[in-house]
Amino acid sequence: MQKNLCRSITVKSFRDKNSHLFPAFIMIKLEYFTTEDFDTLLGWIQDEQLLLHWAGTQFRFPLTRRKLDWYIKDTNDFHTSSTFIFKATEVESGKIVGHISLTSINRTNRSARITRVFVADSERGKGFAGKMVNELVKLGFEQLYLHRISLGVYDKNEAAIRCYRNCGFRTDGILRDIQKYKDGYWSLMEMSILEHEWTGGGIPENLKLSKELGLQLEKNS
Repeated sequence: MQKNLCRSITVKSFRDKNSHLFPAFIMIKLEYFTTEDFDTLLGWIQDEQLLLHWAGTQFRFPLTRRKLDWYIKDTNDFHTSSTFIFKATEVESGKIVGHISLTSINRTNRSARITRVFVADSERGKGFAGKMVNELVKLGFEQLYLHRISLGVYDKNEAAIRCYRNCGFRTDGILRDIQKYKDGYWSLMEMSILEHEWTGGGIPENLKLSKELGLQLEKNS
């Protein structure tokens, strides 16, 4: 029997205890993105360049509630959806700190694509992006039984490229000058990770390792 996709995921991210910038650990929770979260996302994306980095050519500036209604249509149903969209919440404060989605889910090829990764400007540099990506990869391989997860990132976004490499993604190639922006062009780096590269040889039989790392999956009614 196919198991249900967890609606929320809690992630504990341990940090250097000697750090004076952030707490010894951070906990975030991925939950489905709904209409109640529209205003937060609209408040984050206030200019054309930022929208292009976040969504590519999917939306024209400005981003609106009507466009987000279309964005979430037919998403987040385990049995029928080809897209899952999440918000990331910092558990202690309850503050929404990021956004991420898993799209182009192909159950025959066992593949999907991470898209729309965004961390609020005030929350950057705290490790949220990496934890969001890692948990979505974990969900894809453990619950959707994917074989390959890909993503695309503009080559100018060096911070994002470093983040994805730290999460285990490898570079597949460069699509040169694929996006015109003002008087120049942006190239797109294609990256991917395979299930054996993530687990080192297949999906673990239990979650012992995850528990040791402070990762916890929890179902919401």
